[in-house]
Amino acid sequence: MKFTRSSGILMHPTSFAGTPGIGTLGKAAYEFVDWLESAHQTLWQILPIGPTGYGDSPYASFSTFAGNPLMIDLDDLAAKGWADKNDIVPADYIKCEGPVEYGSVVWWKMPVLFKCADFFLKNCNKKDRDAYEAFKNDNAAWLDNYANFTSIKQFYDSEAEKKGISGIAQMWNAFWPKDLAKCDAAAVSKWNAEHIENIEQIKVIQFFFATQWFAVKEYANKKGIKLIGDIPIFVAPDSADVWANQNFFQLDQNGIPLKVAGVPPDYFSATGQLWGNPLYDWDAMKKDNYSWWVKRTKRMTELVDIVRIDHFRGFEAYWAIPYGDPTAVNGKWIPGPCIALFDAIKNALGELPIIAEDLGVITDGVRKLRDDAGFPGMKVLQFAFDPNEAGSQGMVNAFLPHMYPQTSVVYTGTHDNDTMQGWLDSATDAAVRIAAEYAFGRKVEESEARKLSDNGELCRALIRTAIASTADMAVIPMQDVLGLGAEARMNIPNTTGSNWAWRIAPNSLKKEDAEFLAFTSDLYGRNIKK
Repeated sequence: MKFTRSSGILMHPTSFAGTPGIGTLGKAAYEFVDWLESAHQTLWQILPIGPTGYGDSPYASFSTFAGNPLMIDLDDLAAKGWADKNDIVPADYIKCEGPVEYGSVVWWKMPVLFKCADFFLKNCNKKDRDAYEAFKNDNAAWLDNYANFTSIKQFYDSEAEKKGISGIAQMWNAFWPKDLAKCDAAAVSKWNAEHIENIEQIKVIQFFFATQWFAVKEYANKKGIKLIGDIPIFVAPDSADVWANQNFFQLDQNGIPLKVAGVPPDYFSATGQLWGNPLYDWDAMKKDNYSWWVKRTKRMTELVDIVRIDHFRGFEAYWAIPYGDPTAVNGKWIPGPCIALFDAIKNALGELPIIAEDLGVITDGVRKLRDDAGFPGMKVLQFAFDPNEAGSQGMVNAFLPHMYPQTSVVYTGTHDNDTMQGWLDSATDAAVRIAAEYAFGRKVEESEARKLSDNGELCRALIRTAIASTADMAVIPMQDVLGLGAEARMNIPNTTGSNWAWRIAPNSLKKEDAEFLAFTSDLYGRNIKK
């Protein structure tokens, strides 16, 4: 699909300021949309929005279809009459500023949301009840499985913790009764009948999320702003997706993965990356005409306007690691579904606005699949300034803007990169000099380049360089617009503990930054309203 020349900002809702514990879909979301409009930006990119699990990663969700309850704005619920104001008062340990402390937020907010759901069910008016019933009916294909899974998980997680069992040992395929672990229809139906109230509350919480999400999306769309969402290629092992669709994954009879996902050793990691996601049984999916992927893609196109598919190269071939291996070293490349999957999606849903995340070690086969599917790929400016590729023949790095095909999307960096200022601070003097010469279009000595980096001029110039490029779309992380350093990094791949926690400081949506983006985007012909 052809994309218009445009630009926008990468900013996940959890990073909004001012609300207890974590960013939400409340007032701050609307203020951000207003700021985007003032900055003449027409794209807003987010990370996956599913309910997060272990490690708090949006790329390891309990459901690829559901919304993250932690993003629900409690003040909005109270304003609608869907919650008691006395129930939503934050605990003393919950902060409105600073990084997200996920453990504290989950401990406080999830019980509050169940109270709100109970209040809604007992007090909502007919109009709101009808809207909720319509939501359940329209989303039953995924909502029933998600609610059942969540209800069972809550109970058996609690039972496991009482026995001192945690982590992978308390998952559905390790600790649940066998009939429930196998998603046996009779057993699940019996559970459902015995836990009606709990399951209904789980569904109400998803209704809260959907109501707020689509209100924000409608507000953005009316202002000419499109949302770019994100589909991780793989799903979490501890998810409703795997539990309810075991026949579509490479699992043994007990639900244990036979092999798991990751990437092989490379320049960045001598042992590769062991992600641990169960792998798809593509033969089984093909026999079902890839219906699960069709449903997943359809759901994403309802939630957002443009879809970015993470780790696109895994559709051409995926790295399969024996389950239980401590590293990714012993994996093997196995052919993926290739164009057959995307043909099935296109036949079912028509031409879709999809971006392929084609970073990493990309082969000719991956490039052909991307081009055959008609998807633009990604370019990351931080990868462009390697001194080893700036020889006498000129600069030929494929991540340099003068090398971009028009059908691509340029980023100064992604959620997996350091911020641009953080990268400049840690880069070699030679790399910073090359970046400065490229951005300013003149000879620059290393000492001057470092000064331009230290005072923030180079970071700002590199944003301008990305927006000026030939790529159809340019997306800038909000941290780069603010000139923030490594302290504002969103994620360090293959690590846990402090990722996904960054929140913007209050009052950081500055008029001068909006004016810079508006001028630059207008100057280089982006976001022109026709």
